[in-house]
Amino acid sequence: MDEQLSSPDPAGPDPAGDVAVAQPDPAAPAPGGRLRRRTRRPRSVEEEEGLAHRLFQQWSQLRDERERRLTPPELASGADAYPRTHVPPGVDLAAAWAWRFLVIVAAGAVIAWTVGYLSVIVLPIVVALLVTALAVPAVDLLVRLRVPRGLAALLVVVGGLATVGGLLTFVGQQVANGATDLAEQTVAGLGQIRTWLEDGPLNASDSQVDRWINDAQRLITDQTSDGEVVSRITEVGTTLTHVVAGFFIVLFATYFFMADGQRIWSWLVRLAPRAARPRVDSSGRVAWISLTQFVRATVIVALVDAIGIATWAWFLGVPFVAAIGVLVFLGAFVPMIGATIAGVVAVLVALVAQGPVAALLMLVGVIVVQQVEGHVLQPFLMGRWVSVHPLAVILAIAAGVIVAGIAGALVAVPLAAAVNAVVQHLAANTAPGDDPQEELAEDYEESGASVDVQEHPEEAPS
Repeated sequence: MDEQLSSPDPAGPDPAGDVAVAQPDPAAPAPGGRLRRRTRRPRSVEEEEGLAHRLFQQWSQLRDERERRLTPPELASGADAYPRTHVPPGVDLAAAWAWRFLVIVAAGAVIAWTVGYLSVIVLPIVVALLVTALAVPAVDLLVRLRVPRGLAALLVVVGGLATVGGLLTFVGQQVANGATDLAEQTVAGLGQIRTWLEDGPLNASDSQVDRWINDAQRLITDQTSDGEVVSRITEVGTTLTHVVAGFFIVLFATYFFMADGQRIWSWLVRLAPRAARPRVDSSGRVAWISLTQFVRATVIVALVDAIGIATWAWFLGVPFVAAIGVLVFLGAFVPMIGATIAGVVAVLVALVAQGPVAALLMLVGVIVVQQVEGHVLQPFLMGRWVSVHPLAVILAIAAGVIVAGIAGALVAVPLAAAVNAVVQHLAANTAPGDDPQEELAEDYEESGASVDVQEHPEEAPS
């Protein structure tokens, strides 16, 4: 009993009562002291497929995890994207519009500063575009008559210079021939003004009139002191240099625009990305159509103003009729104010030459011509061909004066007309001269919206 407890059988008792035979351990040392090698059982096809399936699952999990890490988080839209602790949607939208607006304003300010700094180059180029828009039909006519385009452009430029030079020569001769008579009439006119001041509604005394004359003379003397004279002479010299340089830039730019404008525009279009070239090309052509229509309408308006005011001045016997007509024609290229300023010059000439009554009648004639222009010609021509609102014209003139003075006022309105045409074309695919209300109504019809817009809200029934 004790022997059985102290040395138990490793194999244990056999359930059948027989003595169990001990099994050799595969890892036990062999009789010679060496370890036995386990025999590798060959794997079945099912086991290999299972192992490959597990490896593929692990690789798929690793790949999905890597893609999940590389993929940016999806942003929710609408009000769900803004928790209560973050910025409200309205404030965020307003801030987005605000910084974009500031960027646009900053870009506009940089462009305006650049244009003002390079005005000696930019303004002549714009004037050359205006002249080209006016004269290119003559070049096209000569080309249809089998004249080479370069020669046709040269003939038009030379003919234009001869015409302008002839008009200026004629006006200068007329002014020179009547200068003596005008001086005598000026003295007589000033005497009439002095008499009117003394005997008219003001009832001024001789001492008061003399004091006013002395104050005017003193003011002129102060403005023409030595330092002022030197600075004015320097300014005049600089201005003349800029004018001469600008004249030659206008001359050569006009020739090349008329002779080779299509190739220049094609080169500019090719600077844009390939996908944007059709829109750039169509926008430029729309702007050119608007610019051409504006120049032609302005020429018609200027001719009507010049003929009307010059005819009225001739009827009143005012001197320098041709000079007044040319001045009004040139001034009419500045819309709404140019012809009026030229008309004021005609009134002053009538006052000096013929007296207050003729000046008053001349003023009436200028006002009548301006009313015909403002209520008949401008709505019919500018509104139909260019589609620029009078308020936009006034604002454009003011901006042009601020940026580049009188020359800026001359080119501001045609540039505004071109920009307006391009913006409408890109935004709604409209053409120059389309009515905004009609286009808006068509947009509502295409979108299926129904909006009742009344032109005169005060006429709505209560």
